[in-house]
Amino acid sequence: MERIGSWAKRALLAAVLLGAALLPLAAGAEAGVGVGGGVGVAAAAGPPPVEKVGPREKCPVCGMFVARYSEWISQLHLADGKVHFFDGMKDLLAYYFQPEKFGGRADGRVSAIWAKDYYTLQWINGRDAYYVIGSGVHGPMGHEFIPLDSEEKAQAFLKDHKGEKILRFNEISGELVEELRSGHRMGRGN
Repeated sequence: MERIGSWAKRALLAAVLLGAALLPLAAGAEAGVGVGGGVGVAAAAGPPPVEKVGPREKCPVCGMFVARYSEWISQLHLADGKVHFFDGMKDLLAYYFQPEKFGGRADGRVSAIWAKDYYTLQWINGRDAYYVIGSGVHGPMGHEFIPLDSEEKAQAFLKDHKGEKILRFNEISGELVEELRSGHRMGRGN
């Protein structure tokens, strides 16, 4: 099982990617595009992500204190203003598909989903992200949906970490989430 990877390697790649991301951001500022647009914080994404997660915040799915895993934190914002924090996208998705199983309400409307890009650790709109599954990189709860902000990064991650598949948010099903939660991996070629 591969761990998160070399922090030095991640930091170098993040610096390169951030440098590339700043060029369109600078051009966007001149064109009147919102500042957050370059890192996935789009105006249409709903409420902005909570930047500072308290040390007592628990994942409603597994009960872990999420602040201990800051690089994996994801957020689900409800229309009534309630925010739930998770120690990875897999648990957020489990809650999203079956909120009543974890103390939520089935009629709770979701206004925003936020994840952290694996390489930059910047908040990205979870509905717009690319997710790699079946890689050797595991989150705090094992197999994970690895969020990335571009198809290019997802392709590179898939190759570098022997991932099995890239998915968009609307391609993820409750059944797939449960499969990853139970520790099963998708078979090659599926």
